[in-house]
Amino acid sequence: MARTALVTGGAGFIGSHVVDRLISDGFRVLVADNLATGRRENLHAGAAFFEIDVRSPRLGDLFKRERPEVVFHLAAAASVSGSVRDPAKDARTNVMGSINVLQLSRRLGIERFVFSSTGGALYGEPAYLPCDEAHPVRPLSPYGAAKSAVEGYVHTIAALGGFEATVLRYANVYGPRQDPHGEAGVVAIFARRMLDGRDVVIYGDGEQERDFVYVSDVVEANVKALAGPAGGVFNIGRGEGTSVNAVFGTLAAATGYARPPKHRPARAGDVSKIYLDVRKAREDLGWSAAVGLEAGLVATVESLRATG
Repeated sequence: MARTALVTGGAGFIGSHVVDRLISDGFRVLVADNLATGRRENLHAGAAFFEIDVRSPRLGDLFKRERPEVVFHLAAAASVSGSVRDPAKDARTNVMGSINVLQLSRRLGIERFVFSSTGGALYGEPAYLPCDEAHPVRPLSPYGAAKSAVEGYVHTIAALGGFEATVLRYANVYGPRQDPHGEAGVVAIFARRMLDGRDVVIYGDGEQERDFVYVSDVVEANVKALAGPAGGVFNIGRGEGTSVNAVFGTLAAATGYARPPKHRPARAGDVSKIYLDVRKAREDLGWSAAVGLEAGLVATVESLRATG
């Protein structure tokens, strides 16, 4: 019989791509998503969808009835600026919701738990670059603080429950299905505004650097995490920094956009420069990013152009 996987946030940007891959690999896939930011049109027809918040008692009914063997926990409130405005709201979803999923995983005896954490927001202003997994954790935003807290709960509850767990610390993920109308996701936001002929806003001088990784590479990391070492924590990125101005330039060339960007003051909670050391993922998971930045940016533009 096919193994059963539960994907929380499986109607969202990254989660829906994970769902697609798991179904392609022969899994029976359950999706739990409250559709706060997820979209029904992202859902694979072969997945069983349940409109449930990760904090809801109804999630326990789903666990008991469907008995997932592996859990990919991607559901999150993913806005750094939103977490700065309302840390308690961020924590209710990102901390308390995660604890609920972990406790249910413990009680129902799952085999493996894969947690989507953050590398870009976890380390704060880097003491050195690239940041490896041993870099001090000192987040500048409540979002990063919440992800750090949940990593601790993942390891503790997995040990108490006797299941295996893997933590993936993502760089800045981009690609098709990323929301171009939200606050997070600079690539999709820039590309959509360029295609619509609207002004593009850069917060700060644009020289801040990020490690941009394409969504299909992140999906591959999730799949490899199923067989990776228990208790492992892995950075998932391309391992190099790219300025926001450079991303703007590549997207402008791909869309034919001719306007200069509008600049506004830098936002609280944003790191000025960060990119990740991904050697551990390469050595222990056999994973490395396969999609180059320019190719990924062009593919993202084409996806947004196709969806209108």
